[in-house]
Amino acid sequence: MPENQHTDLFEDRFATALRDTGHTFRTDDPAALVTGGRVRGRRAQLLRRTAVLGGAAGVALVGVGGALLLPGGTHDDPRRTSAAAGPARTASPSASASPAAVSFTGDDILRSLKELLPKGTYSEEAAEGTGSMMPPHAHVVFDDGKGAAAIGLSLNRVEPGSEQARQVTTCPDKAFVDHDGCTSTRLPDGSRLMLFRGYEYPDRRVDTKRWTAELVTPKGQHVSLSEWNAPAEKDAPVSRPQPPLSEAQMKKVVTAGVWRRVVDAMPASPKPSVTSEAPPQGVPAGSAGDTLVSLLPDGLTVTDRGGEGDYAFLVVDDGQGGSLVQINVQPGMSDVAGQLFGDAEKLPDGRLVTTRKSPGEKGAEGVVMWTADTLRPDGLRVVVSAFNTPAQHQDATRDAPALTLTQLREIALSSKWDAGA
Repeated sequence: MPENQHTDLFEDRFATALRDTGHTFRTDDPAALVTGGRVRGRRAQLLRRTAVLGGAAGVALVGVGGALLLPGGTHDDPRRTSAAAGPARTASPSASASPAAVSFTGDDILRSLKELLPKGTYSEEAAEGTGSMMPPHAHVVFDDGKGAAAIGLSLNRVEPGSEQARQVTTCPDKAFVDHDGCTSTRLPDGSRLMLFRGYEYPDRRVDTKRWTAELVTPKGQHVSLSEWNAPAEKDAPVSRPQPPLSEAQMKKVVTAGVWRRVVDAMPASPKPSVTSEAPPQGVPAGSAGDTLVSLLPDGLTVTDRGGEGDYAFLVVDDGQGGSLVQINVQPGMSDVAGQLFGDAEKLPDGRLVTTRKSPGEKGAEGVVMWTADTLRPDGLRVVVSAFNTPAQHQDATRDAPALTLTQLREIALSSKWDAGA
């Protein structure tokens, strides 16, 4: 299950992400990766991917492009100015920036970040400015006298009004991401701001907390701030009860005007980071959640639901406790038939179907995931899973999921998923 961040990145459609990143991602069980782990956790992916990771290497996982950044420190750059000198007055190569736009060095980013933080000391500083091939970002270990804490900032663009822009500022459902609090508000200038107080590990096997602030402006400028109550994201002892910045202080940092100027100075992307929002051909009309509800067997009560478009989850109860059910409908998946359906049953009409029982979330005691995975001849894949817990990061609350493998198979093979249904 997901370990920090929300993720991965990836485009907002998982099928695209699978193709784009598959050649660099290895797993011992690609079928399990695709069918189980990625059908769940869209919101968790979103949160993971917007995190800026701590540690001496200053690793940053930038949210918008899914690019894993490995800044070993501030690199020599002939355009870099000293912190005291301010931003270099060098015209940006960006077609999106105005002729008078300036470039920002890593030192500029660090200096601006420090000016917005409370009084304290700094170590393990690393940053990249707008002159790098990587999106601008910064990492510091900050100590206000109450314990060292990693803080990371990343800057990028999203397509204004896109699903990605909306998702990055939408609070995750607790069925997938355990957290202590989350708010998503619209600011007077039209920007969306999410403030999230969660944990480094969804199963909370250690007490490392991770709090984030995500700001997306009407122009698509994306500012992401993360902080921990430890000097590194992982593998460092907790150094203080809470991360150092309050929600009000995180808001102050991400809403600072300097970050919008930095994003404006970034080189133009060669192509939009998000494709058309129109549903791909082959996805049935209506949301996957509505269709899934209509296919549930009698005797189940829906106690929670979420998702949109081709992904949905429900929590159902048959009188023996909550059971999480998830579904993903993916068109254009014929090219993975050999990987995922090599030993599948082939029905007379050409549909492929396979079922499996597998362990659930790591760290969640006794959780199992039962899955039915299907592929139509036209490439439409429907995969549905059920768990013996109402939240996949929590321990099992019942012996088995509320839906049997036979019932999951019937749901996945329903003609209601077919194009035009």
